[in-house]
Amino acid sequence: MHDVIPTSLRSDRLLLAVSFACFAVAGMATGTVEALAPTIGATAVAIAGVFCVAQYATRVSRRTLAGLAGAFWLGFLAVAALHTVGLETVGATVPGDGATIDRSVTAVTWATLLTAVATTTFLGFREYGATTSADSPEEQVLEGDSEYSTQ
Repeated sequence: MHDVIPTSLRSDRLLLAVSFACFAVAGMATGTVEALAPTIGATAVAIAGVFCVAQYATRVSRRTLAGLAGAFWLGFLAVAALHTVGLETVGATVPGDGATIDRSVTAVTWATLLTAVATTTFLGFREYGATTSADSPEEQVLEGDSEYSTQ
């Protein structure tokens, strides 16, 4: 008999990818604010994105979530730098249709911003104990949350 506890090898990154895509679609749908239906649809898609980030946040450790939040904030700052240059200038310098590049950069901007905000928010919830923890047993022992604590 083996003394090894079987663990799941599946990755929860799919949830993160789906949420990023949802945020990109929501950002693109709010590009035109002339109609109410696209705004309502974009809100529903963004809510689905937040749900996916919430599910992902409950399945990873605090350290992973903090690193991910930082990475998305850095990504947002990098993409936002393109806006300072101007999307028309970026569209003119990159080969391809300028309007498509403009929409793509806008979608990536919204996706990185909303993912960064969502991961930071759920990290804050985790820090203040508002959600169940997915921390490793070593982190729980260091924090005194072990079931074997001497109280």
